[in-house]
Amino acid sequence: MSKQQRQRLQEEHTPARVHQRLSAPGPSNRLSDAVLGGIDGCVTTFAVVAGAYGAGFSANVALVLGFANLLADGFSMAVSNYESVKAQSEYVDSIRRTEEEHIRVVPEGEREEIRQIYASRGFSGELLEQVVEVITADRKQWIDTMVREEYGVQTEVPDPWQAGLVTFAAFLVVGLVPLLPFLAPSLSLLQQFQISSVLAAVMFFAIGSLKSYVLARPVLKSGLMTLLTGGGAASLAYVTGALLRGVFGIDAL
Repeated sequence: MSKQQRQRLQEEHTPARVHQRLSAPGPSNRLSDAVLGGIDGCVTTFAVVAGAYGAGFSANVALVLGFANLLADGFSMAVSNYESVKAQSEYVDSIRRTEEEHIRVVPEGEREEIRQIYASRGFSGELLEQVVEVITADRKQWIDTMVREEYGVQTEVPDPWQAGLVTFAAFLVVGLVPLLPFLAPSLSLLQQFQISSVLAAVMFFAIGSLKSYVLARPVLKSGLMTLLTGGGAASLAYVTGALLRGVFGIDAL
């Protein structure tokens, strides 16, 4: 670690900076949903475009297939994300109800669970008893602690409707980009596909860079990895379309 990096790290761990960082909300779940929807939207839509071009279909066919995929797959993904988040929320709620009942029926047993959880972390004696007393004095904090420590589940769950809508919107907006050149009839099919490829590559890299913020990874590496993933999927679709065009003797439209 360089001297400059060490100094910056020390500055980030002053009492004021630590308080500021811990008080601030973490990366938004909506950002994660947007990245998820955007990546899938661009990958699947451009893969359809590449497959249609490889098969020798016209721009109109590529548009029809692209828009059909954009709406159908986007809706399917949004519903899947909604159901996933909703199931997670319901699971957390069920755990809360279980712990609420346990605290009501066997409070001392639940206190013992808190005691053993923190004893395993090195607390002991009077300090351990103080920790148990502070946590169990607040019913919500008590339940939240049991949910996190006993079940290993995060207590904060995003709203399912927001998750689904953000995913759908990101899928539509980003997935629409590779289709835009095919709306320009003045361009040749080759030009439309070339521009679409460039736009898709830009979107892949941009979303990958945004993903680095969510996953705390290097921006350039994350952008290039997403670009390679999307490019690989599109290349596979193009080769498949070209091969099937030869197998079924499809003429260019």
